[in-house]
Amino acid sequence: MNRRELADFLRRRREQLRPADVGLTAGSRRRTPGLRREEVAQLAGVSADYCMRLEQQRSSQPSTQVVAALARALRLTDDERDHLYVLAGHQAPTGRLAGDHVRPGLMHLLDALPATPAQILGDLGDLLAQNEMARYLFGEVCSEREESRNVVVRWFTDPRVRAAHPQDEHEYLSRVHVADLRAAVARRGGDAGAAGLVRRLRAASAEFATLWDRHEVAVRRRSRMRVLHPQIGLIELDSETLLTPAEDQRVLVFTPPPGSDTAEKLSLLRVIGDQDLTTTGD
Repeated sequence: MNRRELADFLRRRREQLRPADVGLTAGSRRRTPGLRREEVAQLAGVSADYCMRLEQQRSSQPSTQVVAALARALRLTDDERDHLYVLAGHQAPTGRLAGDHVRPGLMHLLDALPATPAQILGDLGDLLAQNEMARYLFGEVCSEREESRNVVVRWFTDPRVRAAHPQDEHEYLSRVHVADLRAAVARRGGDAGAAGLVRRLRAASAEFATLWDRHEVAVRRRSRMRVLHPQIGLIELDSETLLTPAEDQRVLVFTPPPGSDTAEKLSLLRVIGDQDLTTTGD
């Protein structure tokens, strides 16, 4: 909790509101601009004394319920509301999730990387979009089809997904998937979609249930992985994660590690595309 910044923010937002903005009559004999503390307290359903102590940096930490009530009373925007939560020492609510919609700018970014595999995932692991190079690299292991696009579900339930990676990396990748999902579920505050996904995974995979119970948390920002491509063989990749401001979608970019032969293999992959080189024509 940042008492000084919280007090200043509340006071300045209060002074910027007019009584008419919140459905109150201005009355007479107002010596200061904006709303009175008593009016904010009335709108938020808290005591005027508590509002005064907040602005004087003498209050205890407000609960998330009080923060939400103050945000509504002060008619804060989403960004201002999130800022208020942070100043009060709480995690901002995730009330603006983009869902399945990928913004045109992110789609343009994928198309602007013709030689680099890249994907866009939702925070819970749904593959929302990928460029041509990512399709060449992962094939049908990764699909945007709604029934099979969650990479965490696929990892724990579809042996073909694991077959695309060396066996000695399976345990590590399992822990990465679970720890990253644990962080995303917490950011969402355990909403229905997140809770339902965890229940589904616990029922489908004893391995997932065991790892989930460890309560390991680690946001996946960068990592190194190896992919077993059926025509090119083993490809080593660095994975860099770029988060959207709301952290509800992420761009994964797969690049060659320094000193590796991955750049040459990706160039070959771009040439052969998704051709099946295991068959020959007449």
